[in-house]
Amino acid sequence: MSNQLPNEARVIPLRPHGARSPGAPPRQAPPAPAAREPLWRDLVGDVLRRERLAQERTLKDVADEARISMPYLSEVERGRKEASSEVLAAAAHALGLGLGDLLTRAQGELTRLTSRYAAGSRRGATTSSHDGMCLAA
Repeated sequence: MSNQLPNEARVIPLRPHGARSPGAPPRQAPPAPAAREPLWRDLVGDVLRRERLAQERTLKDVADEARISMPYLSEVERGRKEASSEVLAAAAHALGLGLGDLLTRAQGELTRLTSRYAAGSRRGATTSSHDGMCLAA
C-alpha cells in the first residue's frame, strides 16, 4: 500500500470572490423579473368570489344552487381549477349572471391588469390602444 493522498481536486481562486479584474466592465444588476400576466382561471375565480360576496351569499348556498360541490366551487374561486364552461355557466347563473356577463367582467379585469404590464415593460412598443396620434412622413 502506498501513502498517497486521496484523489481530490484542489481549487485555488486567482482573485478573491467578487473582485473584478482591472479594466473589466462594471457588473450590472440582474434584470428584474418580468411581471407575470394573470391567468384566466384566476380572473374568473376573482369575479365569481367578488359577486358572491357582494350578494352576501355563502359558498354553500351558491354551490347548492349551481349543483356543484362546495369544495370544487371554492377551488374555482381561488383559481386552483380550470372549470369547464358548463360549471362556469352554472355558477354564474346561481349568482344571477349569464356566462357572457361573467366572461366580460373577467375580460375587463384582464384588460385593466395587462395595461399595467404593457405600460411598464414595453415602453415605446406598440399596443392595441388607439388613443394616440400617428404621424407619417
